Amino acid sequence: MKNLQKINFILMGVSLIIIILGFTLMIGPASGEQYNPDIFSTRRITVGPMIALFGFIAMIAAILYRPKK
Repeated sequence: MKNLQKINFILMGVSLIIIILGFTLMIGPASGEQYNPDIFSTRRITVGPMIALFGFIAMIAAILYRPKK
């Protein structure tokens, strides 16, 4: 089993920031008693989840990354 190095932790930190950005783009006001069409905005149902998914994929790549010697 390999040891994680400094570059792995840096890449994991960047990936975590991307994941948080994706989840931040998905939040917004609730629909409540009145209908709010903003719950179906492209930012909340397409862009945010795609960025979060990219962040999770980048996290896996950051963990598996092996620097060249």
